[in-house]
Amino acid sequence: MVVNPNTNRASAGNSPTHGISVGVKKEVWDLQLRPLSWQEYMGQEKIKEALRISIEAAKKRGAPLEHALFYGGSGLGKTSLAHLVAQELGVGIRVCTGPSVEKAGDLASLLTNGNPGDVLFLDEAHRLPRQVTEALYSAMEDFTLHLVMGRGPMARTMDLSIPPFTLIGATTRLAMLPAPLRNRFGHVFRFDFYESKEIEQVVARTASLMGIHLAADARSKIAARSRYTPRTANHLLKRVRDFALIEGDGNVTGELVDRAFNFLEIDELGLEESDRKLLTAILQRFRGGPVGLQTMASTIGEDKETILDVYEPYLLQLGFLERTPRGRMTTAKAAAHLGITSNRIL
Repeated sequence: MVVNPNTNRASAGNSPTHGISVGVKKEVWDLQLRPLSWQEYMGQEKIKEALRISIEAAKKRGAPLEHALFYGGSGLGKTSLAHLVAQELGVGIRVCTGPSVEKAGDLASLLTNGNPGDVLFLDEAHRLPRQVTEALYSAMEDFTLHLVMGRGPMARTMDLSIPPFTLIGATTRLAMLPAPLRNRFGHVFRFDFYESKEIEQVVARTASLMGIHLAADARSKIAARSRYTPRTANHLLKRVRDFALIEGDGNVTGELVDRAFNFLEIDELGLEESDRKLLTAILQRFRGGPVGLQTMASTIGEDKETILDVYEPYLLQLGFLERTPRGRMTTAKAAAHLGITSNRIL
């Protein structure tokens, strides 16, 4: 869905105006948690510094910021940073996803209805239809859309000038982007997993904004199970908050966190039942691998895209899973964590 995020976000106090995606049902807290300054945006320090310099330079030149491509795992802050970039530039931001822009006409509508210098944030850029991707090339280079009107012998081309803009693309699958599109981005940034201390800062800030009394040991235990991802950390904090309200006195202590995660079946490394099911299947049914992605997906009843985007990145980061030319393999670390010894592998 294409939305215009130039509206005020809900606020518990006198927060500055900030763009949000209207029309998308979200908790009010999710909107309030979006950072409003470089200081509030935790982690990705090198990316922030590079963007800060480029933004200040663009403002001094009186020119739009060069197009930027953000790539990396889900939940690492790509969307939040895109909104922050628009705020720092002092421009509006329009939000869309690759699958929602079905034809070149949709792209024309997006690019002609904004103000000069606005940011267009394109999430899931790797899912943009081919004809739209090709129309985007000239738009990014010289702010002109080459549109084909009609079909067959009656077809004609039309050049449509559009206001200068900055495209910020986000993707979890950099390799799926056509090379001509990748080459048109002036900035390409890889978003890495967060460090534990950075996740603790994220959790502490979220708890403060939500009015949650969070003990220091509780903060570190939530961070340890966050899969090195801010979005996951915030989701876990909300689940623990709910547990504290019903099973405790509302205060989030280390002991309560342990009880909550035991109830949710999330272990000390943040592995859920689905993660353990995947690793156990490879260890016990395929002798630790190698096993192909499609076979693995069929065995545990999951879509292969879910394995690629949700499970695999963190398991690779932990060193529990390895990619080989013949397929995926589990490691000795995975077997030890699950308590599956070699003589138990079938």
